[in-house]
Order: sequence, then structure tokens, then C-alpha cells
Amino acid sequence: MLPLLAALWLTAAPLPAAPQALTSVTSSRALSDGLELRAGEATLRISALRDDILRIRVSPGATAPEDASWAVLREARTQRVKVKALPESEAAVGFRTAALEVRVEKNPLRLLILDLQGNLLSADAVGRPTQFLGGGFQLTKQMPADEHYFGLGDKAGPLDRRDQAFTLWNTDAYRNQESTDPIYKSIPFFMAVRAGRAHGILLDNTWRTHFDFGKQWRDAYSFGAEGGPLEYYFLHGPEPRKVLEGYTFLTGPAPLPPRWALGFQQSRFSYEPESRVREVASRLRADQIPSDVLFLDIDYLDRFRAFTVDKSKFPDLPGLIRDLGQQNFRVITISDMHIAKAPDAGYAPYDTGVAGNHFVHNPDGSLFAGRVWPGDSVFPDFTRAQTRAWWGSLYKELVAQGVAGHWNDMNEPSVFSPLKTLPLDSVHRIEEPGFESRNATHAEVHNVVGLLNARATYEGLLKLQPEERPYVLTRATYAGGHRYGATWTGDNSATWNQLRLSTPMLLNLGLSGFSLSGVDVGGYSGTPPEELLTRWYAVGAFNPLFRSHAEKGTGDHEVWAHGPAPAAVRRRYIETRYRLLPYFYTLAEENSRTGLPMMRPLFLEFPVATEDKHPLDLDAGHEFMLGRALLVAPPPFPENPDVYPVTLPPGDWFDFWTGRKAEGTRSGTAPANASTPSTLKVTPKLDELPVFVRAGSILPLQPLVQHTAQVPQGPLELRVYPGPDCQGDLYLDDGHSLAYKKGAWLRQRFSCQVEANGLKVTLARPTGSYPAWWKSVDIVVHDWPEARTSATLARGGSPSVRYDAATRTLRLSIPADRAGSELRLTRTP
Repeated sequence: MLPLLAALWLTAAPLPAAPQALTSVTSSRALSDGLELRAGEATLRISALRDDILRIRVSPGATAPEDASWAVLREARTQRVKVKALPESEAAVGFRTAALEVRVEKNPLRLLILDLQGNLLSADAVGRPTQFLGGGFQLTKQMPADEHYFGLGDKAGPLDRRDQAFTLWNTDAYRNQESTDPIYKSIPFFMAVRAGRAHGILLDNTWRTHFDFGKQWRDAYSFGAEGGPLEYYFLHGPEPRKVLEGYTFLTGPAPLPPRWALGFQQSRFSYEPESRVREVASRLRADQIPSDVLFLDIDYLDRFRAFTVDKSKFPDLPGLIRDLGQQNFRVITISDMHIAKAPDAGYAPYDTGVAGNHFVHNPDGSLFAGRVWPGDSVFPDFTRAQTRAWWGSLYKELVAQGVAGHWNDMNEPSVFSPLKTLPLDSVHRIEEPGFESRNATHAEVHNVVGLLNARATYEGLLKLQPEERPYVLTRATYAGGHRYGATWTGDNSATWNQLRLSTPMLLNLGLSGFSLSGVDVGGYSGTPPEELLTRWYAVGAFNPLFRSHAEKGTGDHEVWAHGPAPAAVRRRYIETRYRLLPYFYTLAEENSRTGLPMMRPLFLEFPVATEDKHPLDLDAGHEFMLGRALLVAPPPFPENPDVYPVTLPPGDWFDFWTGRKAEGTRSGTAPANASTPSTLKVTPKLDELPVFVRAGSILPLQPLVQHTAQVPQGPLELRVYPGPDCQGDLYLDDGHSLAYKKGAWLRQRFSCQVEANGLKVTLARPTGSYPAWWKSVDIVVHDWPEARTSATLARGGSPSVRYDAATRTLRLSIPADRAGSELRLTRTP
């Protein structure tokens, strides 16, 4: 047991109780990588990690806080570039990198960051100095009237965070609504966008934090915390995607998920008993609903105790998993992070946890116990590396039985009490490489418990199956948690408003590092009416994570709910998802390298699309990009049957369903291909969600399969939409192992070039050693004006062409060639 005095050691040196404002610079010292200043007793250090990334650390005294982070990688924190000091004057001191100018005005003390063209990117607010107060701090920045803010994870509300205020404190937010805050995640990173220029700020503080984007002051935004270090990072763009690359540099990339995780996933709280699970699986296959995953929620457990099985409901779990595997279903099981307090009951997770000192303590040294699903429960202390290793080992039997993925729920951590979580003075023991070994209160580590729970699961699975990609789904997390798991938005409701909220929530999650994210299709709580469920399946088919989930006691959320007619529409969207899997998987692989999310706001692809360069999403917050090529435009108010406008970014666009060019209306006399947005009027249809393809895209599709383990039978289809910078990509590997890290992958780039009398389509030589499943390639060229066309391959051959005048579509088939192919289409007189 931990002694009482150990619990009194807080996370850093005690901060002064009286307010301490940083009002003026009293001394400064140039450093090779930046600048150090004193403001009375306080110290401000600004370091350049890269030419475009600054680390700013402020402490109330001469000693800096511990240099450790759960979010930011050590290799990023320790990187440095040399800077050029600016001439110091009585008024200011500063330095330059190859991308930024950093200037500190001395009296009053203000930090200003500019680009090398003199554009002011960020500045401390005038008259509102940084201050330490009551053990915490607040920092205030000036807020230009035309600056907009995105990120902070899946906070509810509009995509733009301007004029809103938020608290970051991981909270079990059952049936959360538009005004509910805080909710499940704490991701203290946001991107500021102004006139086409973007920068990001990451506050690396695990305590309860707050962000106010103009709620308190119309000309300033602020952020702060109730304790812990004042440490933040400034990430320069100026392109928004460059900011995300910088965030990935700091927090690391997401792992490449198994391909089956991109398939359709069916869940409920709970499918029970075993016969019901088999019934659902058989129905999915019998109705030919493409699907890959079935979930087992807590009712499969014995008395809700993690890592057990209720033998009365699931008498043969290994046999069930084996039989579902023969139907090509992967099984994901839940493991809430609490452990039932069951001494002398033969419950191994509790017994081994106590023996290894793996649980959180009260200040008096006793184990903390709180009431959750199993009754009185104890909570693993995931800040200990040994505890995470122990937790990971608990999955051994499930892995041996063939469970494919693992769902960490209730890990805010949630407790059934008025506080909703552990008491703030509960004692954790930080024992982690790179950290000082010390005790910490729950107030400090609360927001990282979910991240560390997912990390323990991920690393444990990797140890148990070193050649397989772990799959972890986590509800709560912190910045950097994308390194260990996918996520979803938690316990939403079966309402039209929740469907509408899902798009900005997922977009902001993607901008916060969590590309592989989704919502409970149909709404977790409540029974969705027929039209709501159908529309939700339609949008969900284009979200990165596609899972239908429902609460106990609610009506059916499955595809077949409400009868054959709506089921046919929902199945069509799922089938479209499976035909697009080559595109989805390529986007997932791109995210694992670059940090670019699969699901993107319009401004990420079109940062200067408007005349005054405001983010285009302010005009179309209900729309989103799926990768570079696809634009999805669900109704802004999906329950409303009225015609609504779709904003199409600059350039030409094609209707995904028909292949025809979309004829939008542009303001004024702008030509059709002008660099301004256009507007298209759309009448909502249940069977046709508006989806558009960007001109200059080559979209890979596969023949329909019923699950991702099924090898597609037939040709790869490349849909070519001629336009500027015409390109497309395809990535392929075995979909589940880590062999891709040793070169067992295939990557191929496609391009097209409009010529005077035709089109050249190039399929570059594939790279990597993984074999393609296709033997031929069907090429479909849209907006082709002429039936009389000849086709020639550079390496010999003249494929026959087929022309559809009604859709202006040209089709032909060519053999797959490991050396690549160059095809010329020539219009003949």
C-alpha cells in the first residue's frame, strides 16, 4: 500500500497562490535554438524544433517543469534547428528561422509570431498578459475578426469553434447533445485559419483545461488549465495540410488498420445469447449484406466482469468465434477498464492486479473502489508501464480463441457516482521511461487514462501476436492517442440533430489526429424512424469507421429494420462502400504516413477557394471531402424535404452515381472552370445521397465482395474524370499483418493528361512485392464527347472501346501489366 505522505507529492513544484502576471521582460538570453527570457520570477523559453514548429514553455519560477509528455514524441521534443538572432532593442528581442520570425515585445511582454513575408500569424492579446493563478494558468491571444478555429476532437456543435468555449475533461456523456460539454475526449490541439493561411497550437497539458474562442472577449481567445505545466507548440503552415504534417511529426502517425476495420460493422448492447449472435450473422450473409465485424458487448461477460465469459449465455465462445470466422466475420469483444473488486473469488484479473500493485489508491493507501457495471470495482493504474504490460497480458486467452479486435469502453474513466469519475485526490504512480518516477493525483492524469488504456491494449496485443496489426477501439483518449486506437463519438441519440452533428464531429476528430473514427449509425440511444435510419446508413457508408450500434431496449437498427424496401436502399450504400474499398484503404495508408485524415473539411483541399479566402466550410458545413477525390453533401437539415444548395469548390465536378458533369451555378459571369465555388440545387432523395467526384481524379473500384477476406473476382475498375492535375493512387497489401513493413505491399500511381485530340492515361509501374488480385483493368472515361475513338497501348495493342452517348462515357479493358501501361485515346474524324 502507498503511504499517505506519498500522495501529497504533486506533479510539479508548488505554484504561487497569488496571481502572477507576465507583464514585462526583465532579462533575455539568446540560445542557439531560440530564446530564453525572464519576467520577474517567471521564465519563458521559446525553442525552434523545426523551422516551422516552435515549442513555448513558461514556468512561474526559474526551474522548468519536467520535460516529459504522454502526447509528444521524445524524438520530436528533442529535435532542434539553429536560429538567427534579431538585433535586440529596448523595445523587443527575437530570432528568425527559415520560415518564421519570433518577436517578443518587452513592455508589456507580448509574443508575436510572423512569417517571413511580414504577415502576423499569432500574437499575445494586448492588455491581457499570461498569468499563473491558483496553481493553474491562462494565456490569451488576440483574435482577428476573420480567423476561424478547428479541432479539439469531437466536441459537439458547428465545425468552426469561433464564438464557442470548451472544457477538456474526459466525461461519460450519455445521450450528449449539441450543448453538452465536456464529453469523452481531451485533444488540446486546434488549427487557426485566416485568409488562406493556417497554423496550429497544441497545449500539452493533461489537467482539466479550457479553450475560449471569443466567448468571453470578442477580440481575444484564451486557453489554460487548472494545474500542470504551461507548455504549447506553434505549428506553421501556411497550408492547412502542412499544419497536420507538423502535428503528426509531434504526436506520431496512426498505425495502418487492418482492412477489415474499414468494412461494415454490426453491434448492439447486447447480442445475447450465443444463438442470437449466430442468427444475426446468418441473416447478414443470407440477405447478402456485405459485412466484416460483429461485436460482443458486456452481456457476454460473467456478471459484467472483464476477461470472463457467461457460460450460461455463451457456453462455447471459442466455437462461436471459430464458426463466425468460417463465415468470414471478425469478432470484437468489449473490455471495460474497471476490474470487479472480487477478493477470494478466484477472479484472476483482480487477484493478479492486487499482487502486482496495479490499481489506483486512495490518499490513505487503500485501494480506491467505485461502482460500475460489475458493482464495486478497482481501476488499473495505467501510468505504470508494468501495469500496462499486465493489462495487455490479460488478452492472451481472447487472442488465442481468435478474437480479432478489442473495444475499450468506460475509460474516461467512468464511475457511477455524482462525480462521474475517480476522486481527484486518488493516487496514481507514474513509472514510465522518460518520466520521473513519482506519485500524481487523478486531477493530473485523468485526461490520459483513456489513451494509456488503449496503449496498454495495443501493446499487449502486439506482444501476443507480433506479426498482426492490433485493432483497438477506444471511447476516451488524449492527444496522440491515435497511435493506439480508432475511436467513435460515444453514446449519441437516434435523432435528426445527432445525424447532423456527426459530420462536424468526425471532421474535427480527423483534424485532431483521429482519422479512423465514426459514429453509432442510427443513434445509440433510442429507436430511429425508418427515414432517419436510412439516411444515417447513407452518410455512414462514407465515414471512415462504419458501425451500426444500439442500446439495450431500443428497436432494431439493423439493415433489415422496417422491411425489404428500406433494406434494399441501405444495402446499396453498403455495397457502394465495399466497391470503394480500394480507395478507402489507400486513404487509410496515406493517413498512416502523412497524418492527412480520410474524411476532410473542404478547406483542407481548397484553402483559398473563396474571394476573401475564408474557409469554404463556413458556407457548407454539412459537406465533407473523402480524400482528395470525393465530395459528400448530405442535407444540412436531413429531416427537411426541401431543396437545398450544394456548394461545389472551384473546378469541375461529376455526379458519382451517373458520371455526368455537375452543372453548378456560379455568381456573376465566371466561366464554368473558374477558380470560384459554384452552387447546385439538390432535392433530397433517400436512394441517392449527393456525392460528387473532383475533375482530375482517377478513382479505383473493385467488384462487389461480401467481406474483405473475399478476393474480388474480375477486373480493377479505374474511373477517369479528366481535369487538371489528373491523378489517383492505389495501395494494397495482405490487409492484416505487418509484412507491409518489410516491403510486402503494392503501390501504383495513375494519371491522365488531356491532349489536343484525345487523352493519355498512364498506369505507372507498380512498386512493392505484393501481387495484385486483378488480371485486367477496366478503364471508364467520363465526359467523353466522341463515339469515334481509337485506343492504343504504348507497349502494343489496340483495345476495343465502347461508348455510351447518354452518359458520355467511354469504356475499355486492358491487361494488367507489372511494367505499367500507357494508353492513348484518340478521337477520329
